[in-house]
Amino acid sequence: MGQRFNKLSEKHARFITEQKIFFVGTATADSRVNISPKGMDTLRVLSSTHVVWLNVTGSGNETSAHVQSNPRMTLLFCAFEGPPLILRLYGTAKVIHKGDPEWGGFFSLFKPLPGARQIFDVTVDLVQTSCGMAVPYFAYDGNRELLSDWAIKKGDEGLRQYWEEKNQMSIDGIPTQIVAKSG
Repeated sequence: MGQRFNKLSEKHARFITEQKIFFVGTATADSRVNISPKGMDTLRVLSSTHVVWLNVTGSGNETSAHVQSNPRMTLLFCAFEGPPLILRLYGTAKVIHKGDPEWGGFFSLFKPLPGARQIFDVTVDLVQTSCGMAVPYFAYDGNRELLSDWAIKKGDEGLRQYWEEKNQMSIDGIPTQIVAKSG
């Protein structure tokens, strides 16, 4: 059943790269717990203890606010096809904004996506697997392009205005620094 590891194996890394969706969990000591689904080929395994993922503009910005207050992060991957498996990565994350010096190096790892707003640099300190035998099968039909289309239509200035209006504070009033650190 469940197993714990202090780093990712090659098998774990391969499983992660094959997934079309993953989930991110964060919280501060006294905020709501936030769990967000992610996709769009936005995650890279850099080593057995290091992953990064590109975050695109959304209706909220909870993950960024939480990580800047409390860097704990959990990433969850589920097998929706093939053999059952649930894989969790526990670690600490750092938010990298467009104005930060590390942005260019990490951003070059990804296909440019409209609306890209942050990169999360995650140091993994625990890998946990569990059976996943109750996770149902789902068929992958393709990526939704709606968010990319929306971001293209908004343009850079429209996105910045959206960030000012919708992405500067978490639902619990925690600042995200998105505008100040976007360069």
